[in-house]
Amino acid sequence: MKVALWQAKPTNGNIEAAFSAICTQLQAAAAAGAKLLLAPELLLPGYNRPDLHESLSQPLDGTWITRLREMAARAGCGICLGWAERDGDTVYNAATTISPDGAVLAHYRKVQLFGPMERRSFRPGGQLCPVFELEGRKFAMLVCYDIEFPAHAAALARNGAGLILVPTANPVGFEHVQRILVPARAHEGNCTVAYANLTGPEGDLAFGGLSVIAGPDGQPLATAGARGEALLIVDLAASDAVPEDLRSAQTADFRPV
Repeated sequence: MKVALWQAKPTNGNIEAAFSAICTQLQAAAAAGAKLLLAPELLLPGYNRPDLHESLSQPLDGTWITRLREMAARAGCGICLGWAERDGDTVYNAATTISPDGAVLAHYRKVQLFGPMERRSFRPGGQLCPVFELEGRKFAMLVCYDIEFPAHAAALARNGAGLILVPTANPVGFEHVQRILVPARAHEGNCTVAYANLTGPEGDLAFGGLSVIAGPDGQPLATAGARGEALLIVDLAASDAVPEDLRSAQTADFRPV
């Protein structure tokens, strides 16, 4: 199975431009043989737009997800992306994965909110993402800051997730996450971690790119640069091929004391 990762420019509240770009990337990913496209955190309506998080947020059965389901089905390529979800009077920093036939496979609300802006805009989720299947493989989701907490990724790996999808909006200055923590989480969990970041400015915040798909040996299967959009395509057979002696052995060797 091939997966695609899109390092995107911030939406900055331009919803129609975002949908146009999503359509283009879905078609490109499908043409490359990918069955799933991973996009960044809060692509809809924009990460650094707290003025829009509440006013533009939508329910899971709203027009955003309906349009995305239709686009995925037309392209024959699923999508996982971050967006602002409204549930009654509550707004969440959410991520949803949609299958290549347009079905909602899983929905998740970010547990670890980062910084004052996120805590003002959103309520944290209360549970980790359930493991779900696509093309015979097991997936799960985290969002951005979640992956920096080893226990969350470890729990998903214990539940059987072979690939953890992480929409993110990681600013310039936090590059240790892409370079160190994401590969570490993959190695610790004996799984693959795909981390799709934004690139470039949105208001007074600049995002650092460096999106990465890390295999179970902690080595990158594909990486993007710090600046500019990118579409990464990875055949997951590459992660399957990592020799057992390079995979994480801590689970078997760990001795609680």
